[in-house]
Amino acid sequence: MGEALTGLKRSCMCCDVNESMIGQEVTVMGWVQRRRDLGQLIFIALRDKTGLVQIAIDGNTAEKDLFAKAETVRSEYVLAVKGLVAAREDGNINPNMKTGKIEIIAKELRILSESETTPFQIEDNITVKDDLRLKYRYLDLRRPSQLKNLVLRHKVVQVMRNFLDKEGFLEIETPVLGKSTPEGARDYLVPSRVHPGNFYGLPQSPQLYKQLLMVSGMDRYYQVAKCFRDEDLRADRQPEFTQVDMELSFVEIEDIMDINERMMQKVFKDLMNVDIKLPLPRMTYAEAMERFGSDKPDVRFGMELKNISDVVAGTDFVVFKSALENGGSVRAINAKGCGSFPRKKIDSLVEFVKTYKAKGLAWIVVNADGTIKSQIAKFFTPEKMQEIVDAMDGQPGDLILICADKDKVVFDSLGALRVELSKMLELTKPDDFAFLWITEFPMLEWDEEENRYVAVHHPFTAPMDEDLELIDTNPGAVRAKAYDIVLNGYELGGGSIRIHRRDIQKKMFELLGFSDEDAQERFGFLLDAFKYGVPPHGGLAFGLDRIIMLMSNAPSIRDVIAFPKVKDASCPMTDAPGVVDEKQLDELGIAYGTGGVTLISFDAVRRALSYCKDGKIDLCAECNPLHGPRVRAIIEQLERGETPEKQSYVPEQLFTGDRITDELLESRVY
Repeated sequence: MGEALTGLKRSCMCCDVNESMIGQEVTVMGWVQRRRDLGQLIFIALRDKTGLVQIAIDGNTAEKDLFAKAETVRSEYVLAVKGLVAAREDGNINPNMKTGKIEIIAKELRILSESETTPFQIEDNITVKDDLRLKYRYLDLRRPSQLKNLVLRHKVVQVMRNFLDKEGFLEIETPVLGKSTPEGARDYLVPSRVHPGNFYGLPQSPQLYKQLLMVSGMDRYYQVAKCFRDEDLRADRQPEFTQVDMELSFVEIEDIMDINERMMQKVFKDLMNVDIKLPLPRMTYAEAMERFGSDKPDVRFGMELKNISDVVAGTDFVVFKSALENGGSVRAINAKGCGSFPRKKIDSLVEFVKTYKAKGLAWIVVNADGTIKSQIAKFFTPEKMQEIVDAMDGQPGDLILICADKDKVVFDSLGALRVELSKMLELTKPDDFAFLWITEFPMLEWDEEENRYVAVHHPFTAPMDEDLELIDTNPGAVRAKAYDIVLNGYELGGGSIRIHRRDIQKKMFELLGFSDEDAQERFGFLLDAFKYGVPPHGGLAFGLDRIIMLMSNAPSIRDVIAFPKVKDASCPMTDAPGVVDEKQLDELGIAYGTGGVTLISFDAVRRALSYCKDGKIDLCAECNPLHGPRVRAIIEQLERGETPEKQSYVPEQLFTGDRITDELLESRVY
């Protein structure tokens, strides 16, 4: 049973105790990192968010009850300790602890809370699966590295807030429950009880609201905003994330870049003592794609793409010939010094680019004696092979990697490949920060599936003034007043100057395939506001999670978010998303199994049965190939609106939720 504080007050944090306090009485509180029992001497390493301090209990001098209580202490017990600060003996000084020169001689010890054995040790150097860490995230956050990341996150936000306040910005909150305007990622929808059949959309960004604030005359707005996007996850992406969002009136691109450059400079100087030289380098979108195959290039290393289409033009090699005839290109990178890669490793690079829809990868090894080895050598004369090598500045020991396909495939494949090679070769350092701006993005891109233009950023991005005349004649060539700030191969933030002229906004909607009625239905509230005087305006939004990830050198943004989701957008700790009570659904006019859809699991494993029991799916059927005809019969019955009979081949082969017991779940091997 835990003891009460009963008036005991913490006087300082663990790592606030120092040599200047020797002889003073202090009270500290925290968790037990470890206990060492040396017979008549017990040492307890006590931990709070500041770090560790050593507690000493001497059985020869301490009260008997105190020593007996100290003997019962285990890891992760929560303690309150009152005692005298004392200097450690020379042989006991720990240089790896901030408080390594002192200890607290305990006079009073209270066990505020006991702890069971934790599923993993609370320390940094452990090998634990992410799913287990996130299931017990409240324990994971006790680890110093995780705590350090959240402290850094707090400090970054504080520096940004102070900076923007001095620049005349107002922090204004915008609604979380808004109108669904799906033009980009999928919205998360929230059903309305008061308006049955209607839904709110959680914000993918505060875009429309912040533009309305500019119409309102707020002039300079910012918000640390929670945003939601129902999209596939990766290391730098979560379904809910945080933006540092801003919008400014009566500005041009230079004004927005200047403010954000200076803010980043201050953040990195104040918190990391890193000097960021201004102005930041700038690169057009077209140049970034040509040189690096990416609109968020990592410029800390070379290995740039080169277009060798002219060199191989006229070749009979079908791969190159087909790519060029279909309007594509042949491009290559030179992996300097990688000619010694074994064939197996080169083959792995070939497989790597296939994930980016490349059909393959041609390679040329320049041997130490200058001779050439390649799987495509038989298709070219020795002179032409040497011409390719020369075009790539090939030297003895180099590995030249060539991709031929549509430009997008080539850029995606080689852009990702150079980054992969940089990791393999350890070409970059985490404390080397290379910022740059990417500018002049295309305003539109053609969507093959939808057979229409879609906005590269969003429908409210203004075209560059000099490209206005192309809107009617060549929309795909129109450049946008859009800009991204990039750091080490990651997009930190993106923004644009917005359209403030109604005629251009109308033309933009037409290009995107919106009728006047569609535009009014989706964005009518914004278009109506634009009737009443709109200042020229623009803005930018930083991905806060990505900033902290890069500053802390964390492997994923999950390590800088207090309670993140895993790759299927679920939370192992809370089991969200989960089923809700039928009463809640009734109030919302929603029911499981509605909409003419019946959910079936064709394998009655434990998880599937559990989902069926909870109402997440309607039926479970065994998936043994021997019972294929039965499964097909079930489907046909359901299509006819009939209720399937119980499976007779194998006991309990067809399950409905009302017949699934806890005992049945436990009996399933898988």
